[in-house]
Amino acid sequence: MTDAAGLEVTVVGGGLGGLVAARRLALGGASVTLLEAGDRLGGTVTHHVVGGIVLDAGAESFATRAGTVEGLARSLGLGDEVVPPTGGGSWLHRAAGAVPLPATSIVGIPGVPLARDVVRVVGWRTAARAMLDELIPGTVGDAATSLGALVRRRMGAGVLEQLVAPVVMGVHSQHPDVLEVDRVAPGLRAAMRREGSLAKGVRDLRDRAPAGAAVLGIRGGVHRLVDELAADLDRFGVRVEIGRRVDRDEPLPGEVVWAANDTPVATRVWLVTLVVEQPALDANPRGSGLLVVPGTPGVGAKALTHGTAKWGWLRERAGAGRHVIRLSYDHEPTLAEAQTDAAVLLGTPLGAVVGTDVVAWTRASPRTLTDDERWYVGESVAGTGIANVVAHAERVAGELLAG
Repeated sequence: MTDAAGLEVTVVGGGLGGLVAARRLALGGASVTLLEAGDRLGGTVTHHVVGGIVLDAGAESFATRAGTVEGLARSLGLGDEVVPPTGGGSWLHRAAGAVPLPATSIVGIPGVPLARDVVRVVGWRTAARAMLDELIPGTVGDAATSLGALVRRRMGAGVLEQLVAPVVMGVHSQHPDVLEVDRVAPGLRAAMRREGSLAKGVRDLRDRAPAGAAVLGIRGGVHRLVDELAADLDRFGVRVEIGRRVDRDEPLPGEVVWAANDTPVATRVWLVTLVVEQPALDANPRGSGLLVVPGTPGVGAKALTHGTAKWGWLRERAGAGRHVIRLSYDHEPTLAEAQTDAAVLLGTPLGAVVGTDVVAWTRASPRTLTDDERWYVGESVAGTGIANVVAHAERVAGELLAG
């Protein structure tokens, strides 16, 4: 490991990116101070108590890509607590009803456009248009910067709006037209060029992915990462100041790693958590949850996660007949709206509601760094998702240690 004794670093921002960077720097021998403007660490990786159950209030899973987050969890002593979803798969809700999502896909892009599960969602005409992708040279659409532009060019607007948009908006809270391909689906453009079509690129990436679930969680909640990171910072002598706001022009000691999201708000998402008593949900009628096709009448939610169907540890903790449901919105919903949406999406009455909570999170606009802005971490530069944030923060801290 790099010996950075004598290197002094100030990390501004105590979200996940800032915590990971500070820990990596301290492990490398740097003297580190972390300044957090709020009253706690972790940013959107936090918890709340609903219906007497401690639950994630932000992200509740992480992508397995490159094993980055799982490796971090292991190094924090949580290796035995990393768990896969219990199965059941995700569904798609549209005006014609709910159907399972196609099995072979990446962010909703089908690997086999004429597969039965794809045709069931988009219809024969849209699937046939998507098959033209196989006849178009792999370089066509390569210059597209947004995921939406790439999919529209290769497979058509039908696949984009009926499959890709629901998945991407449910995960990233933004339409594919405003998200960069390489942020949402790293390696996809390279695979498309290499294999000669978008569908073949999807299949190639799926084949290369490690066996097992595409996402993992942590028994007890992903928020446990923050507790263990904070404990390590204390153990490694990192000075942490909570409630310490920093002005952009304020002089700070040593090198400065900027981990605070200070770009304009790009999106706002509301998460409604319901804990209900409903034995009919024991059968997991919609698998681990649903994504909603934008504009579907009668439903205001973008997505629903059936937490007790997705995570075995949560089902055990909730107890027989009790279920945890979470819905996401791009507008501030009422609890009545959320309960109505949940019943429609799950296809069954909710039963008795024993706990509710609503949290709102903002997502900052992507930051384009100038030549002299090297040491930035966090979602605005790393992209959405715990895996992206952790990998980027580790990389930036490693580069700083290397000089």
